[in-house]
Amino acid sequence: MKRTIFYIAIITALITTSCDKKLDVLPQNSITPEQIQTPEDVKAVLAGAYKLYQSPSAFGEQFLLIPDLLASKNQVDWVGTFTEYRQYQNKDQLRDNQIAEDIWDSTYRIILDANTVLDKISLITDEDEKTTIIGEAEFMRGVAYFELINLYAQPYSAGNVTANPGVPLILSPVYEYDSTKDKPTRATVDDVYKQVLSDLTDAVAKLPEDNGATRANKYVAKAFLARVNMNMANYENAAAMANDIISSGLYSFASPYDKAFNNDGYSPEDIFAIAQTNQSNAGISNNGLTTFYSPQPPDGVGRGDAQVDPGYSSVFDDSNDVRGSFFTYGVSIGGSEGDYPNKWLQLYKYIPVVRLAEMYLTRGEANLRKGGTPVGDAAPAEDINIVRERSNASPLSGVTGDDFVAERFRELGFEGDRLWTLKRLKLDVDDRPFNDEKLVLPIPQRETDVNSNLTQNPGY
Repeated sequence: MKRTIFYIAIITALITTSCDKKLDVLPQNSITPEQIQTPEDVKAVLAGAYKLYQSPSAFGEQFLLIPDLLASKNQVDWVGTFTEYRQYQNKDQLRDNQIAEDIWDSTYRIILDANTVLDKISLITDEDEKTTIIGEAEFMRGVAYFELINLYAQPYSAGNVTANPGVPLILSPVYEYDSTKDKPTRATVDDVYKQVLSDLTDAVAKLPEDNGATRANKYVAKAFLARVNMNMANYENAAAMANDIISSGLYSFASPYDKAFNNDGYSPEDIFAIAQTNQSNAGISNNGLTTFYSPQPPDGVGRGDAQVDPGYSSVFDDSNDVRGSFFTYGVSIGGSEGDYPNKWLQLYKYIPVVRLAEMYLTRGEANLRKGGTPVGDAAPAEDINIVRERSNASPLSGVTGDDFVAERFRELGFEGDRLWTLKRLKLDVDDRPFNDEKLVLPIPQRETDVNSNLTQNPGY
């Protein structure tokens, strides 16, 4: 019988991440509160959520690749044989698409892990540590819901946010699935955004400025708040969050441009990145950004299923811009020749999730669109030009909103940004209106089959 997402999430995290032998139990369908008894148990669940963010169903691949396939024009060509990826480029994905199911499953596991941490937080006796862990759990839940609402619902810019269906809000742990009550309905887009804002705002208040090299800190939460507020066209708040990060002095541009990618750890400009090592990675055969975006050996190390669309060269306005040649020519596993983005060329390197360059572009665009006195000490043109300077592109003057849209595409191409920028501004996506039904993923058929309270998205 097909299962729902809920009843194995917590036990999976405990089994796969804990060093505590007491938690090395056989797989089962549920976990009871009594099985989480120590601070180490709580931390193991938290570690499980971090690990899930590394997975191919999250920032290890699909949070970035699937939006880029939906906004593939002049960016990505899928030349591989995996039909479920090609469906997204063609905008003909089916309601039983396995990728949509995997993202949903993995992301709700993160949410359930976060809920469990918050439920068991009293086991943490050190008050400072407790506050930090609460912040991390709220950060993880807030980011998870932000990714879900982006992928499975109409954008905030479509309006009708108090009526348009979002995703189910699960804010309590589910230790044992109960088919009589664990069948949630879809909350509205407005309600989900409010929860995301609440979680991330609380995370900012609780997280320290320094929380170790690979864990969320105050500025990581602010970076996602900048993204959320941009989606909502709350430009004053978006500029403020980005400005706080820039003015902190904790981050600086990697130089030259290529040093921002394929690193063994955080680069100077990484606000948040996920580790990919030979022990923990998003896959080396049939999934993962490097697997798909890196060509076959000897030019690369992957399958080469996702190539640079030849039209991408048209977005560059300066022949000296190093980003316009940041590619490797190679061949896919199926024999298709073409260019590949050097951003994801090497195995077992860190994947940048939020970079300082994005914050400069966010602050500049937000200041431009809101008008009035700029937040921070830089005019919009200064923010766009500091990004261009790093890549050896000539400075712009008298910048417009369109300049920022184009610059985001040049700087953040193949990093999952294009679709959300176009939707936010109500611009066409691959010659379709921004609110087209096929620019939204299907609610997994597995879930609608077992939960009659879940309505399907139009078009499926």
